[in-house]
Amino acid sequence: MKTELRVCFSALLVIFVAATPAVFAQTPELARTPPMGWNSWNCFRLNISDAIIRAEAEAMATNGMKAAGYEFVVIDGGWEGFHDTNGIFHSDPNRFPDMKALCDYIHGLGLKVGIHTSPGPKTCAGHEASYGHEKQDAETFARWGIDFVKYDWCSGDEVYKPDEMQTAYKKMSDDLKATGRPIFFSLCQYGMQNVWQWGALVGGQMWRTTGDISDNYNSVILHGLEQNGLEKYAGPGHWNDPDMLEIGNGKMNDEEYHSQMTLWCLLAAPLFAGNDLTKMSPATLKILTNPEVIAIDQDAAGVQGHCAWPEGPTEIWTKPLADGSTALGLFNLDAHAMTIIVNFKSLGLPETVQARDLWLRKDLGTFQHRLTVSVPRHGSVLLKVKK
Repeated sequence: MKTELRVCFSALLVIFVAATPAVFAQTPELARTPPMGWNSWNCFRLNISDAIIRAEAEAMATNGMKAAGYEFVVIDGGWEGFHDTNGIFHSDPNRFPDMKALCDYIHGLGLKVGIHTSPGPKTCAGHEASYGHEKQDAETFARWGIDFVKYDWCSGDEVYKPDEMQTAYKKMSDDLKATGRPIFFSLCQYGMQNVWQWGALVGGQMWRTTGDISDNYNSVILHGLEQNGLEKYAGPGHWNDPDMLEIGNGKMNDEEYHSQMTLWCLLAAPLFAGNDLTKMSPATLKILTNPEVIAIDQDAAGVQGHCAWPEGPTEIWTKPLADGSTALGLFNLDAHAMTIIVNFKSLGLPETVQARDLWLRKDLGTFQHRLTVSVPRHGSVLLKVKK
């Protein structure tokens, strides 16, 4: 009987999510479109400090990223100090002597601040985390001026049973809400227990659906393609998160970085840069700030795209947009250039369409029935088509 009830509840949950995405999120006003920002982890790992975070925030505020929509500066693992005898969380006094002052500085740039902690006793790096101090930590974060909490499972398995995971996340969510400060809640538990089915129910605005990403093409493309089929769980207020952008970290070429940005925008994924913003090349900045590409991610309809046509090492992804047009992502997963024929009928498109290349920011003209595109190795083309 209990098993049958669980099955019925899961089925009902799937229907409910698919039918009412905006209602399903408890606080959609925090994430009506996918969040955008920067996170310290991919580039700096634990080697962060007040000075580094200030420099990255200033770069974001002045290099065009803020104007493009990036707003969160997320301090990932490495800031943690200790809980004092009263249970109050303190940042590392050597590297982050005054977290409130740092938050005030970032807010003064017109940006928002995020922070990382864990429901377990320790972070993934063995630093102090929030177990047993959830309410106090939430209050401390609010007092500092934190706008975003990344809650990383890390040592959660040491203190929680598997069936207590949702309870652990809901506890921090409730404690954050109780502070009265709007704080974006990001679940990071690597897609365990089909988090996309319950992440919004425990108060999350986004949830990781994958393990950690790496700066190589196979990792990036797999993280993105794994999102196919999860589109019914995404929408205004609640987003699937295939992890951060690796663009500009140096181990892929620009075509491969284009492919990550193309795919993440079709997925309506959170866009969190993970490179050193103070040292990036003009080419990297151009990829991260292309307004027409970002507009696909931030489209008001909030629809996550899906793979509509796979053939060998090539795929076509589609994403319906609020203005009635369609975004098409053409991907070549092969190590050699490939030609992709876009058959309008097979994709449910009108017989005649006008097409625009969003990376080139160029109108391609009017096409009937099909169009043919050459796509470089590991590359992508992002089109917007309309009748």
